[in-house]
Amino acid sequence: MLLALTGLCSIVLAQEAEPTQPESEDMDAGRITEIDPFAGLIINRTITVIGWNFYKEFSEIWQSLYPDSDRNLTITERPTAQFGSEIWVHYLDRSVFHTFLSPARSQVREMTKQAVSIAHENIAQIDLERAVFEDEDLGPEEL
Repeated sequence: MLLALTGLCSIVLAQEAEPTQPESEDMDAGRITEIDPFAGLIINRTITVIGWNFYKEFSEIWQSLYPDSDRNLTITERPTAQFGSEIWVHYLDRSVFHTFLSPARSQVREMTKQAVSIAHENIAQIDLERAVFEDEDLGPEEL
């Protein structure tokens, strides 16, 4: 009887000691978890104080209106001597908003509110186009 219990314990311990293999599908796809830690970023590529103010206001308004947004946006600035600063908001390598900001800082807040609204509408349109249009020859980032 003691011999039978010892054999049973060794079988149970051997089964528990086997390491569990992660699913090869997840490892091949590069997914560790279903949650993307880099989703919802707003990347700042501005240079001047006006550009930084636009980025700060845009990100605050965007995150207050769309706190669960998983879209990554990039705000890019090109300062010009003639027009002030040229600002773009990009989503999936496509421009969803473009404007010129004069050196007067007073208009940044109002322009940013419009930028968030326009960018959100254009992003919704891009997402709709990507969901409807399928082409075997193009990858998702090329649509």
